[in-house]
Amino acid sequence: MNDIKQILQNLYDNKINVDEAYLKLKEKPFEDIGYAKVDLHRKIRQGFSEVIYGAGKTPEQIFGIINVMKSHNNKAVLITRLSQEAADKLKSLGCEIEYHSDAKIGIFGKVPEPEGENFVLVVTGGTSDIPVAEEAALTAEIFGNKVLRLYDVGVSGLHRLLSNIDEIMRASVIIAVAGMEGALASVLGGLADCPVIAVPTSVGYGASFGGVAALLAMLNSCASGVSVVNIDNGFGAGYLAGMINKIRTEGGKNDKNA
Repeated sequence: MNDIKQILQNLYDNKINVDEAYLKLKEKPFEDIGYAKVDLHRKIRQGFSEVIYGAGKTPEQIFGIINVMKSHNNKAVLITRLSQEAADKLKSLGCEIEYHSDAKIGIFGKVPEPEGENFVLVVTGGTSDIPVAEEAALTAEIFGNKVLRLYDVGVSGLHRLLSNIDEIMRASVIIAVAGMEGALASVLGGLADCPVIAVPTSVGYGASFGGVAALLAMLNSCASGVSVVNIDNGFGAGYLAGMINKIRTEGGKNDKNA
């Protein structure tokens, strides 16, 4: 009898109560495969399954982790920062992944249907910001969120952004992806009545310092309700946005989309 069945049997036999069983399930840790300790219960603890960070791992290691997750009923696995070369090698090993070259993301399994009508709105200042934005959007989607994309609407042509005010006002949470001076996040923060997650990108000329200028501008935003993740961290933004959107959905806050 495996550990989970034993916990359930103890619960059935009244040896432990529901809260004790739930705690034990949360504490069931990982499977050690030598080069990785795969977190099998992250979804129980945090609501989402473990994500594989592809950079620095060999395709064989990634495939091994995917197989462990698959054997424990993970329907979809997200691999971030995955190179085209590694993706091709994974496919040659028999790993059926869908590769998104712009976002450097691999997806094993089927992306679930969105839960509810609330949505995450991903907005970019320019076309050059799309790779980071796609990392955010795909991350949110794989965790069951509806995502709308609004690209190349930066403040240098503000009318482009304002022509989409309906989507901005209906969003459950907004991800603002911008380089240069990073002003997009402040503008959205001043328009929307939902949380704005700002993602500075490394897009820009010399004085942008690889995204540091946008990062500092976003951190100093005068608009309330703006939070900031690290430079080019589309994954972190998508993950956080997905958590916020799910809370709103589970709380029945669908009035903006009625």
